[in-house]
Amino acid sequence: MASWVLSECGLRPLPRIYPKPRTGVPSDTNINLRISRTDLSCGLSRNWALRVSAPLRIQTVGEEDNKTTTNNGEFFDPGAPPPFKLSDIRAAIPKHCWVKNPWKSMSYVVRDVAIVFGLAAAAAYFNNWLVWPLYWFAQSTMFWALFVLGHDCGHGSFSNNHKLNSVAGHILHSSILVPYHGWRISHRTHHQNHGHVENDESWHPLPEKIFKSLDDATKKLRFTLPFPLFAYPFYLWSRSPGKKGSHFDPNSDLFLPNEKKDVITSTLCWTAMAALLVGLSFVMGPSQMLKLYGIPYWGFVMWLDLVTYLHHHGHDDKLPWYRGEEWSYLRGGLTTLDRDYGWINNIHHDIGTHVIHHLFPQIPHYHLVEATEAAKPVLGKYYREPKKSGPLPFYLLGYLIKSMKEDHYVSDTGDVVYYQADPKISGSQK
Repeated sequence: MASWVLSECGLRPLPRIYPKPRTGVPSDTNINLRISRTDLSCGLSRNWALRVSAPLRIQTVGEEDNKTTTNNGEFFDPGAPPPFKLSDIRAAIPKHCWVKNPWKSMSYVVRDVAIVFGLAAAAAYFNNWLVWPLYWFAQSTMFWALFVLGHDCGHGSFSNNHKLNSVAGHILHSSILVPYHGWRISHRTHHQNHGHVENDESWHPLPEKIFKSLDDATKKLRFTLPFPLFAYPFYLWSRSPGKKGSHFDPNSDLFLPNEKKDVITSTLCWTAMAALLVGLSFVMGPSQMLKLYGIPYWGFVMWLDLVTYLHHHGHDDKLPWYRGEEWSYLRGGLTTLDRDYGWINNIHHDIGTHVIHHLFPQIPHYHLVEATEAAKPVLGKYYREPKKSGPLPFYLLGYLIKSMKEDHYVSDTGDVVYYQADPKISGSQK
């Protein structure tokens, strides 16, 4: 981008809007071009020098609107390549944070399963409408906690024993109607492509062309609360708009040919759990099963959609998404967000400590907080400190509502893009 622009009456300076890294790789290369003119208006001399700054990458349209200003007045571009490497972050994390303790992991499973059965027994015993709403909130949160432990199994951060991870993962995820291997494989795709517009798997942005091809009903379901918070079961069956396949179908393009047996195994476990729930409905009555399991299940779905969405959306300053050569594993991972959940942090195993988890998913959940604190000096401005929560994270609803109004699609072109808003959905259309 030229640092001077030729106007009708001379040369006017343009502001510096490209980032200047704190250390490391320079953000621009200065090139002197001497241009000779025989006739210039407004009294300019016949020979003059035009100084051009050529940034390492070309900005996309509207990108300058997404830069932030630091406390010392410098511009910071979140989409600029960071002045550190993944190995620099890894080196800053203490070695013991990488150690997986299967006994400790299993102790969390025992704790959570005991609480789940204890809550169900207490609710069935009291069986009154003063207790049921409290039970639904508590049990749905515990279902979400079970999911996070199964999530550790899928990443291999539960233990170094593959069979233990698989058995524990199937028990934990099947109990809440999640096909373990089907989810594990697609979640692996998410981590390997985080921050990539086309290749990411979870809550990725819709390119403008796909967004505009959606009918009004689909747009309303996707961007009007509370509908997006119920999306997960439907995503398991049919994925996101623009993508095809099912987490239950071994022939889906989600999976490699050698993964078909794993997918079939998980689908059978899911089916067995569904059959068990149907059988219990005949024994206990559908109304009782709805109160004990059905409503907490949908509460768990809301927890999952809320947490996973806000780990990639809803920051005060818009975050970049990448394509092509601009994308890298490190830059994609740096677009994730940490969130504070107050009392829920420990209950759902610090999954809100998400940046380091995304970069190094093999770190066990009980080391994530320490690993993050150690990595912060390296991450610098690329780490966005989460707002502190009260006992319960009601403040997150504000971020969710704001994001649903503003984050609708990204441009079909450009390798560094930011969310744009559809005026019809955001309410800004006159």
